[in-house]
Amino acid sequence: MSMIHTFGGNPLDRADAERRDAAWLARAQANFASRFLPFSDLRVLLNGNGLGWVSVAEAEAAGNGASPVLLGLAEDVPHFAVDVSGHEDPIGQLGLGGGWRFEDCRMAAMRLAPGDAGVVAQARAQLGWHGRHRFCAQCGAETAPEKGGHVRRCSACGAEHFPRTDPVVIMLVLAGDRCLLGQPHGPLVRTGMYSALAGFMDQGESIEEAVRREVYEEAGIAVGEVRYHSSQPWPFPSSLMIGCHGQAESQDIRMDPEEMADVRWFERSEVLAALNESSPVLKVPGPIAIAHHLIKDWTSGRVAF
Repeated sequence: MSMIHTFGGNPLDRADAERRDAAWLARAQANFASRFLPFSDLRVLLNGNGLGWVSVAEAEAAGNGASPVLLGLAEDVPHFAVDVSGHEDPIGQLGLGGGWRFEDCRMAAMRLAPGDAGVVAQARAQLGWHGRHRFCAQCGAETAPEKGGHVRRCSACGAEHFPRTDPVVIMLVLAGDRCLLGQPHGPLVRTGMYSALAGFMDQGESIEEAVRREVYEEAGIAVGEVRYHSSQPWPFPSSLMIGCHGQAESQDIRMDPEEMADVRWFERSEVLAALNESSPVLKVPGPIAIAHHLIKDWTSGRVAF
């Protein structure tokens, strides 16, 4: 049942062999044919409803000292992400006219082609990681990027630090014609939205074990069989959402009030109405989120235990 969600489907060849060659990287960064995707405060540059690729000259004009990050190759053309944060008018600094703008990556992804949203996911996650890891976790000295931004090396002890991806299980728990949805403390409470339960995986834990643990911790519901559905890169800041369906073995909710504002069972008819935006009481996530597809596939009858 695997599918490509928003922020998946990145079409770029990540150029693992080429990025090991420092001379090749230097030529690629100076090549007029290379394309650069600027970000300002982790907002992506758009031109109309497409990605705002610029030339090396434009990228250098708005540079802030940060090294470009090699995203990969498209038809042998190097594509980079570049951080241009710090300018009062980054559009003007780039020398661009009307129709160009920086936009929040979630909002941009709703209009971008699937592959372009995948490029944004890679770029945002990596630029964010570089911004948070300028110093060595072992000795505290400054680090510098290597291999086109796929590693940072400590200037003192030589330790290598690699970008990390944090696995998160997100699961729709089912009991016949009912599913379990919750509201963690935070933005969902203000919007009135309910979503699938989710949580970070622990070390030394399988996907199935993480699903069962998180559901029991958040809702007090025991889960038996767990089935993988699909996964979604989620670059806020650098997660991989691992979508699953789980079969409930108990139904009495014992919610953890420190983690959750509310957890409820909802009938299939209630959830269908929410998907169709015709429910007066229930809202569920939109298609940008993997939770939407976990819910939709269940309501359509494609998932059953």
